[in-house]
Amino acid sequence: MSAKNGSIKLIAGNSNPGLAQAIADGIGVPLTKGVVRRFADMEIFVEIQENVRGSDAYILQSTSFPANDHLMELLIITDALRRSSARRITAVIPYFGYARQDRRSGSRTPISAKLVANLITQSGVDRVMTLDLHAGQIQGFFDIPTDNLFASPLMVRDIKERFDLSKVMVVSPDVGGVVRARGLAKRINTPLAIIDKRRERPGESEVMNVIGDVAGYTCILVDDIVDSGGTLVNAADALLAHGAKDVYAYITHGVLSGGAVARVTSSRLKELVITDSIQPTEAVRNAPNIRTLSTASLIAEAIGRTAAEESVSSLFD
Repeated sequence: MSAKNGSIKLIAGNSNPGLAQAIADGIGVPLTKGVVRRFADMEIFVEIQENVRGSDAYILQSTSFPANDHLMELLIITDALRRSSARRITAVIPYFGYARQDRRSGSRTPISAKLVANLITQSGVDRVMTLDLHAGQIQGFFDIPTDNLFASPLMVRDIKERFDLSKVMVVSPDVGGVVRARGLAKRINTPLAIIDKRRERPGESEVMNVIGDVAGYTCILVDDIVDSGGTLVNAADALLAHGAKDVYAYITHGVLSGGAVARVTSSRLKELVITDSIQPTEAVRNAPNIRTLSTASLIAEAIGRTAAEESVSSLFD
């Protein structure tokens, strides 16, 4: 495949080599030869080992754990491409780290998502492509074109293949995720419920109130990020206490830090389905009730359309 103006070059950082290779296979373009390594003091060194002059370059790099290392790799790869005369540089960031810091949470706190957007823009990136941003307004933090892809088509296909939709109810694990959950429920034509979690007073555990009648339904929790897993586990318990038959979860980004995997595997959650926007750890791959959906075909198609100057948004119509 060739871009409308110049050849496509795919450059992978170290964050998710498996996904990068799958995207390259989907496009039919080999990964560009290069080196991204560390000096003894962990300083990052990048060398692009192919001619990229005049090319349409795509950097495949999530800013997942370790977030700061992978972010620096992205910035340094960008600089290497810019100084090597790449015609256009697109940062393909399946998981955009720091996205949860999209507003000031209190006095004298940063808006780190905006700072990271500035760093990426100033490094020389011409366009950003990402997947299921934590908040849509983060697109406005970039002063360059930004495509926010959605994993919902992958989830819809999987849900339709595995469930009797007449017995399914989509559930938002909190009030803030209602728009996302409503969108998925509309695509598969199922009812919607909401978990209203609140802490009555400091030091007491959260109370989970279920808005909607979930009795007898197979409930599917939908969200963009699962980190500690606590909210999902508690939500599953609340839904089952209100008569739900089974509880599944479809989450785009499986951060799953600390003891999250153990928490999920020992929970009453029937299955947690995540995407490979973040490279699954060995614990995730071995977990009996965690399954991964590939985003490679979706991202490959979006890259192909971007290179050919075609519509990306029509992928989700």
